[in-house]
Amino acid sequence: MKKRFGIDIDGTVTCPTSLIPFINKAFNMNITYEEINQYDLTPFVNVSSDVFASWFSENEPIIYQGSPIAAGAKKALNKWKNVHELFFISARGPHLLEVTEKWFIDHGLTFDHIELIGSHDKIETAKKHNIDIFFEDKHDNAVAIHEECHIPVVLFDTPYNQDPIPNGVIRVNNWNEALKWVENWLIQQKNPYQIAFS
Repeated sequence: MKKRFGIDIDGTVTCPTSLIPFINKAFNMNITYEEINQYDLTPFVNVSSDVFASWFSENEPIIYQGSPIAAGAKKALNKWKNVHELFFISARGPHLLEVTEKWFIDHGLTFDHIELIGSHDKIETAKKHNIDIFFEDKHDNAVAIHEECHIPVVLFDTPYNQDPIPNGVIRVNNWNEALKWVENWLIQQKNPYQIAFS
């Protein structure tokens, strides 16, 4: 039973620590991944929000080119690629499509579709593409997508997404845990009674 997977890119397919070395170098800081306890990074840097936003916008292509892939992501995505449809939906701006596609190719990842929507609001895009399950690292995105689209959302655990989650948002520590959860979910989709009565 082919499913359509909606997958965030930054902090999900890419390692959630990707941005930190760039920030530390640019702003002469020494912040650690464990200290980042909220998604908005502005409070952690020693410059105004406007300066930080300008720096980030200017450096996005370099950051995305240099982002390492998350551990286990390639294994999971390559396992799913011939069986399901992989739709990558990201808040990156559409002007970064070429950089994004090259990163996927360079890392040996295939995709059915990449959509860079330039916004964190992914609900309409998920609905438009009839996504069956979503993978995300941003807490409010995960909750909103689950509640509005009525689909399971796999949330990759990070220091910045520790708020409580509802049933239907599944917190995992890594891609290996995601892979196991999805395999069980797929079995249940084929036979809803198999797990309940096994």
